[in-house]
Amino acid sequence: MRSIDTSPLVWQVLRRHLIVFSRNWKTNLSFNFFEPLLYIAALGLGLGAYVKPMEGLPYLHYLAPGLVASSAMFATSYECTYGTFVRMEYQKTFHAMVATPVSIDDVIVAEILYGTFKSVLYGSVILVVILALGLVASPWALLVPPVLAVAGLLFAVLSMIWTGLVPNMENFNYFFSLIMTPLFLFSGVFFPLSGLPRIIQTLAWASPLYHVVNLARGLVLGQVHSGLIWDFI
Repeated sequence: MRSIDTSPLVWQVLRRHLIVFSRNWKTNLSFNFFEPLLYIAALGLGLGAYVKPMEGLPYLHYLAPGLVASSAMFATSYECTYGTFVRMEYQKTFHAMVATPVSIDDVIVAEILYGTFKSVLYGSVILVVILALGLVASPWALLVPPVLAVAGLLFAVLSMIWTGLVPNMENFNYFFSLIMTPLFLFSGVFFPLSGLPRIIQTLAWASPLYHVVNLARGLVLGQVHSGLIWDFI
């Protein structure tokens, strides 16, 4: 496998993305910001009133940390699929960049770092919101953003691999329908997996989001124990 040869120009490409983001941050932030809030309102406050406590927690307290993790996952996945593809195929941004001393490796690494930035930003915003709602029970929650950074890096790489393989944007429907949505539904965000068949529990264990949810929930609720180390690894 060919190694990626990067240079300090990666930071120049990343700086360009951050400047563009700063000009449209309200629009960019709104979609990923409001959707988790709707889940908190509809499922946590609405459905949660009829749901019995899960793992000894009120449903809203159980749900909120999972939404922090899933919001981070979707933020970086959308950025490194649709966002990257638009810059590559429609805006011809990559073509302009590689016409300079910037290499394609620099562009790819900057895209991954930008997706990771989106993961940390959107996940942290939701973390602040649930803090304001009184759903954060421990200062261990300060470690959630570093966890989101690692998770964002992983999901950015996965998304970039898919983006590099597909010929058009319509193929992203497969990625989100067949990969992202099952991860979202069966990674312990909405309910414990202990009641599901063994085969689904095993598949869920292989989900990166499952471990991010465990880490976020443990840190937010102050339920820190040695088992979280394995989730981080």
